[in-house]
Amino acid sequence: MSQMSVPGAISGVVPRLAVKADHIPRSETGIGALMPWADRLWMVTYVAHTRNTGGGTGLFSIDDDLEITKHPASVVGTYANRLVHKESNQLFIGPHVIDVDGNVRTIEALVDVRLTATARHLTDEAGKVYVLGMEGEFFEVDVRTLEVTQLYDLLDELDVHDYPHFKDMYTRHGRVVVVNNSYYDKDFLAGHSDGRLAEWDGTTWTVLARTQFNTLSSANGMGPGLYAVGQDRASALFHVFLPDTGWKVYRLPKSTHTQDHAFTTEWPRIREVESERLLMDASGMFYELPSLTYGNAVWGIRPIASHLRIVGDFCSWNGMLVLAGDQTTPIGDANPVAGQPQANLWFGKTDDLWSWGKPQGWGGPWWETPVEADVPSDPYLMTGFEHKCLHLTHDADSAVDFHVEVDFQGTGTFHRYRTITVASAGYEAFTFPTGFSAHWIRLVPATTCTATAQLTYT
Repeated sequence: MSQMSVPGAISGVVPRLAVKADHIPRSETGIGALMPWADRLWMVTYVAHTRNTGGGTGLFSIDDDLEITKHPASVVGTYANRLVHKESNQLFIGPHVIDVDGNVRTIEALVDVRLTATARHLTDEAGKVYVLGMEGEFFEVDVRTLEVTQLYDLLDELDVHDYPHFKDMYTRHGRVVVVNNSYYDKDFLAGHSDGRLAEWDGTTWTVLARTQFNTLSSANGMGPGLYAVGQDRASALFHVFLPDTGWKVYRLPKSTHTQDHAFTTEWPRIREVESERLLMDASGMFYELPSLTYGNAVWGIRPIASHLRIVGDFCSWNGMLVLAGDQTTPIGDANPVAGQPQANLWFGKTDDLWSWGKPQGWGGPWWETPVEADVPSDPYLMTGFEHKCLHLTHDADSAVDFHVEVDFQGTGTFHRYRTITVASAGYEAFTFPTGFSAHWIRLVPATTCTATAQLTYT
């Protein structure tokens, strides 16, 4: 089915399925979470900051005839969480809990919390789940009684001081992992932020990275990998946890800078969209992402398309790929040229994404980064782009050799491709042959210095 064959669709969008928020106060109505469940497609929409900032949003369902219904239990708030709890056969979406017959209960204690994730419990998988709030509230919820207990304030546990913006949470391999995407204009110059990647083993919280992280996922039940997506000023970040290796760091291009700020990264996601196949949206680029890892290495990540759409969530439903949206956001006077807050869905096939826009991007392993002699950089994605140019600078008072190494098999084994010499405090550019590719590229400096290495892909 192509996007144009969806009944009533215009370029994959069915106008009558649009969701709108009230004019006063002017806020958002982004679609924060989607899930097929109980013979319908369910979704929650959000305002900017709880019900004090707008109205008209809520819990909606769409039937097989593409008719939309706003549920009577709808409440206004800021929600982007969803989890199917297999033991109780319930969908947790926003502050609502839906059984397999479509009956809805609401967790009243969470209505005014900006809910961003629901995850499985470490010790009582059948009886409880964890829920994360955008301001760092970490709750435990009983799946039967819906009793709520706050376990932590993550602002204290993770040493977050600036404006918090927690975005996602996932449980796998005996740990709960959370991400905070705090990143503002001053943080670009500083080179770090109050963003966090952190994990909890049921007793102790550990901060893994102090930069903007946006989403988490896994091919639960298939491959062992646990994936975290974020970014710093050098590139997008792709951290992978494997039981045999712990956390490994990979880097990806950015296809846009419009998502660098915390408020504009709503919402990178990794979801299963075909059976046992993952789709990743990160820094304005869609990627194929394999559900399996081989030999404790990640390979097979392939860029699909560059885009500017804000995709709050996506899923497969009735044989289609469905993308949520956040199309118009006139928050107060912040966007006076926009009218009524509204959003809609896009319907199509996964294969349609290849027509959206040629994969292009920029980034690299270093941005004014202290580097040590003979210590390789993080691997940076190279495959799937036509034209590639490497830019190198450093601050050393003598010439520096940079060894360019490529992993063309994707197994984590790198081979030296060439050495580029950059003069004292100098600059060099190198253009790769058209079509030259490998799964990953990394750089090894011959001298300790502060260096920048950025690759432009077109």
